[in-house]
Amino acid sequence: MSQKPLKRHKALQPLSREHHHGLLLSWKIRAGFSKNIEPERIKVYADWFFKTHLIPHFEMEEQFVFPVLESNNELVKKALEDHTLLKRLFEDDHIEIALSQIEKALDEHIRFEERVLFPEIQKAATELELLEIEKIHQETDFVDKLDDQFWK
Repeated sequence: MSQKPLKRHKALQPLSREHHHGLLLSWKIRAGFSKNIEPERIKVYADWFFKTHLIPHFEMEEQFVFPVLESNNELVKKALEDHTLLKRLFEDDHIEIALSQIEKALDEHIRFEERVLFPEIQKAATELELLEIEKIHQETDFVDKLDDQFWK
């Protein structure tokens, strides 16, 4: 019998919603490739998303969420390695190859955090730690860059 998934604590729900937008970035990259959009156009959007949304998200996780577990925890190490890889891919000058790798790596990373890491963090966190995360990370409405909707 399979276990019922753990309901996400409200302190982590804003991060999960941010993950949804990250999955949409992966989808938009795939859609751009499927429509034969110039990689440079896709890269402009991806770079904007990276600077505006991913960097702050990574910083939040690294400073306040991951420390719930021990720093030598294998799941935390994997998440940090994923963050490092993604940062390197966004800086890669081989745009088409980098975008293809970003699309795949970001999708896999988010699914790992949602399905494996966050449930472990939620189980290990004290109510005080979760309240602190909730207090520090106030959700804002997602604002998208819609001047070039290449994915449509």
